[in-house]
Amino acid sequence: MKKLKFPTPYTVLMLVIVLAASLTFLLPSGSYSTLQYDKQQDSFVIHTANNSYTVPATQEQLDGLGIHIQLSKFKDEKIKKPISIPNTYVQSVPHPQGAKSVLFAPIRGIYDSIEVILFVLILGGFIGVFNSSGALNMGVGYLAHRLKGREGILIVLLTTLLALGGTSFGLAEETLAFYPMLVPIFLAAGYDLMVPLAVIYIGSNVGSMASTTNPFAVIIASDAAGVDWTSGLSIRVIALAVCVLISIIYIIRYAEKVRKHPEKSIVYGVVLPEIYNANAPEKTTSLELSTKIELLVFALSFIVMIVGVSQWEWWFQEMTALFLVAAVVIAILQRSSEQQFISQFMAGARDLLSVAFIIGIARGVSFILNDGQISGTILHYATDLVQGMSPMVFLPMLMLVFGVLSLFIASSSGMAVLTMPIIGSLASVVGVEGHSVVNAYLFGMGIMGLITPTGLILPSLAMVNINYKQWLQFCMPLVIIFAVVLTILLWI
Repeated sequence: MKKLKFPTPYTVLMLVIVLAASLTFLLPSGSYSTLQYDKQQDSFVIHTANNSYTVPATQEQLDGLGIHIQLSKFKDEKIKKPISIPNTYVQSVPHPQGAKSVLFAPIRGIYDSIEVILFVLILGGFIGVFNSSGALNMGVGYLAHRLKGREGILIVLLTTLLALGGTSFGLAEETLAFYPMLVPIFLAAGYDLMVPLAVIYIGSNVGSMASTTNPFAVIIASDAAGVDWTSGLSIRVIALAVCVLISIIYIIRYAEKVRKHPEKSIVYGVVLPEIYNANAPEKTTSLELSTKIELLVFALSFIVMIVGVSQWEWWFQEMTALFLVAAVVIAILQRSSEQQFISQFMAGARDLLSVAFIIGIARGVSFILNDGQISGTILHYATDLVQGMSPMVFLPMLMLVFGVLSLFIASSSGMAVLTMPIIGSLASVVGVEGHSVVNAYLFGMGIMGLITPTGLILPSLAMVNINYKQWLQFCMPLVIIFAVVLTILLWI
């Protein structure tokens, strides 16, 4: 018999969709009432299971509903999405999701995530045009020559920078753009495909896990929990420093082992993805002016993207346009013909088509849960589970609850507005401060973010042709270490 292989990311995601659909048959449908601010009418719109109505937008209304959030958070548009109202869960008519829903879920997910998919395809086209000149290979060869004997500094520097991006402005989907640039550099340094994956994914994820100013995580969660986002900041800063240090040590130990003994690599024998298969970089001691200019345009594209997202409120539309323009500029520098440009661009986009499909299929899970109306039920059961526990048990259990919920709700902001008003109201009952609940939310989602298949890990794995089983083999010890360290910090 042939040796059984671990399923592809597509199969993993379809299994998760089937699991979610199965839960709609096993769990009762139900939902919480939600509240949303209407700026034009200066009122709150409350949606229940059966109807909708408006109430005056006052602090007394919020307090009466058990929502411990300042009215200014709504009027200043810091909270735009509907938030759940505590103690309003009601069961509804069952909405089981059958075979038709399972079939349509990935298709609906692809439609819903079209902006991310288009970004990935345009990025692939940009890389295809740039790779055709050979400038990247020459630049990597030059860097390998300059860093000879000091390759470990790449791991320290890039892991730290990516963590800072994650903790400050929520660097996440944007990291997909870094693989085509960084993978060849790490391979030229003698490392395997797992090392750049670990640096990019773990670095940014650890930053988000210990968010300090990330508006999509800590700020919106703190607002929804009714606490100031600076509350509990010292613990998050300590968590960031400790977890980044642990990550760097963990990755370097593996990387140096692989560099000395390639056969010990977890991904030994994995085929290099086509997008990196242009020409093998050759070590060189100098670069021509034309190559330097192309490398400068290449690097500036990523720098402008980072500045745009962090400072100019860019999102996928702007980032996609940036790489499209950059591809045209590089083609002009290469003096490519129109036919050459189109051919190179399409070839690069084709190389990342699998990544684009994975992103869309992963989004399909949310449609099953929403249509089956079991997200509220799962939250209701989770709240009952942790209610009444002692603080020392409550916080690590809460971290676990948020980790499990993130399997079904991958969006950090979506998780915050759904869960924080409800679970945050338990804090005073259990005897912990509200910021500890926010930290448990960040740490739980961050730890699970390293392995949850509905997040960014499967598209990231597709960028380096590594399967999910190999990633779990590499990452699970780190997940356990983080869980222990962060639990201790929550207790402190």
